[in-house]
Amino acid sequence: MKLAIRLFAAARDLAGSGAVFVELPSDANVGGLRVALAAQHPQLAPLASRSLVAVNAEYAQDTTPVADGDELALIPPVSGG
Repeated sequence: MKLAIRLFAAARDLAGSGAVFVELPSDANVGGLRVALAAQHPQLAPLASRSLVAVNAEYAQDTTPVADGDELALIPPVSGG
């Protein structure tokens, strides 16, 4: 399945876009999404393992399944004061 991942902050800057698409198997989870994201979009590899992932507007663990039609977002760590 091909899923869109919304990007924010540094991820958006690195990709040069507000979203990217990732091909995943039908039994994918967030951990697999991170691996696929890093492989299919190498510019995002440094952030893939360190960022929060939201599935349908809720923060997800690596074991959370993803399905066709889910809304996905990659939310990188932020700093500031």
